[in-house]
Amino acid sequence: MSAPVVTDTCTAAQIARFLKARGVDRVFALCGGHIMPIWMRLDAEGIQIVDVRDERAAVYMAHAYGELSGRLGVAMVTAGPGVTNAITGIANAHAARAPILILSGTPPRAQENRGALQDMLHTEFVRPLTRYARTVREPDLVLQELDEALARAAGLGGEPGPVYLDFPVDTQRAEPSRAMSESMSPEWFAPRASIELHPDPAAVARAVELLWAAKRPLVISGRGARDAAGPLLQLLDRLGALYLDTGESRGLVPEGHPSVVAAMRGSVMGEADLIVTVGRRLDFQLAYGSPAVFGDAKFIRIADAPSELRDNRRAAVELFATPSAALNAIVAAAPVGASAVDRDWTQAVRRKHLARADKLLSSMIAAAPGSDGLMHPNRLLAALRAAMPANAIVVADGGDFLSFARVGLPASTMLDPGPLGCIGIGTPFGIAAALACPGRAVVIATGDGAFGFNAMEIDTAARHHVPVLIVVANNGSWAIEVRDQQESHGKVVGTRLQFADHAAMARAFGLHGERVERAEQLDEAIKRALAQLAAGKPALLDVLVTPEAASSDAKSGLAWVPDLQALGAWDEAERAWRQA
Repeated sequence: MSAPVVTDTCTAAQIARFLKARGVDRVFALCGGHIMPIWMRLDAEGIQIVDVRDERAAVYMAHAYGELSGRLGVAMVTAGPGVTNAITGIANAHAARAPILILSGTPPRAQENRGALQDMLHTEFVRPLTRYARTVREPDLVLQELDEALARAAGLGGEPGPVYLDFPVDTQRAEPSRAMSESMSPEWFAPRASIELHPDPAAVARAVELLWAAKRPLVISGRGARDAAGPLLQLLDRLGALYLDTGESRGLVPEGHPSVVAAMRGSVMGEADLIVTVGRRLDFQLAYGSPAVFGDAKFIRIADAPSELRDNRRAAVELFATPSAALNAIVAAAPVGASAVDRDWTQAVRRKHLARADKLLSSMIAAAPGSDGLMHPNRLLAALRAAMPANAIVVADGGDFLSFARVGLPASTMLDPGPLGCIGIGTPFGIAAALACPGRAVVIATGDGAFGFNAMEIDTAARHHVPVLIVVANNGSWAIEVRDQQESHGKVVGTRLQFADHAAMARAFGLHGERVERAEQLDEAIKRALAQLAAGKPALLDVLVTPEAASSDAKSGLAWVPDLQALGAWDEAERAWRQA
């Protein structure tokens, strides 16, 4: 029996043409029978399919690709286990408020709820993690549903985030009705410009009044500020405020800008009398806006998503607007004269920041090895920091190693696991970053445990010739059982660390793979790996580091939460504040 025909006028063809018209140039996917019609038509339309080794990685890649390219990130996974495998990636995009589209398929309509292969109600699984989740059974509704899904992903129905659509496989092959075909409007395929929300002029006036009267203003940026770098810098320059980034907006303001005081995060949040959040939730990384940390400071909150405007602590002024539009309006309405900012305070905090940053770099370079002779993770990071190009994209991943990397590895663009703490994003995010930003070096700094989650994606990097450098800080985090060989049953008598040879694995897949065991080997190894990137090839360095090293986050029980490190025991302080 011949395979069913997939025509250039069927539903799958409409899906492919729609995505291409909306600017989609790549889809990250893992093949399966229930999505084959769409797969074939995407290829026919010239949309590149980046085939991966696990569906979770496909969603991670769509997430990072969309964030860095400005295009819609699209992942496609097959039915049943394809969708369930993808759920962790969908959850990560949900927590990060990343606008991506996930496509899937289902068995033919006549086989629904009859025990067909991979017959599952996917929408019931993904609905809590998406802004829109639908099974589209009617061919005439395909374009309408795609259009609605993309609008919801962009935040037009609330906050931005992932959306999900699946299509029965017979619907994918079906033709729209004649009436639909004849009346099909070209407007469905027209690119949609982003909608700019303008702020209330009265709220802008109140914000300006507070800002120019504040003595110790502090601006904190997040996801919503990513497209507002220009007006954000203008506001910082005009006002003279201090500035903190977060993982959602790392690199938005250059490290050399006089407002940057990241090394003084804990103290500056407690000293400020006015806090301005730009597209940033007051989540656990900012102590939920607790007065135990921020004291009596007033708040101005700017966001185009409700969750970034009024969660946990209401503000004196709330500007529901596109952040760039709100910041431009504030700068335009600002008085001609200087603000009331205490310049002695800002300059003192900046000096302390620079001194602390210099001290950190010096300590990283001089970090002593462990008693096992293996290098400290900071020694690795110092060498990377010295060798990376200034415009390198850094993807930081791991457990405790992530805490070291976030503090010790500055970058003009940095991606990390985000608010879900979803380790394992490193290799998928890095591959997508290299595809989104050709010509820029992409360095993945990952712990060996985190690398293990999606290690097989080095095969994806090799097959698609993606120039990315994966640096694995290998502290032998995987414990293996040690058995007493003298006993018949091999009694477990303890565990020891296993320093798996990740470089050998990389070489097996055709990558440049090199193991680095001593600090004096680092510089040349990094130079050789970066040369591979310059030649358009992926590379992996497997660097042995001592398991004895522990970040201050780990020592305080706050691993993966670097923003809380400097806050100390904020939870005890909040309890004391509430009791008082």
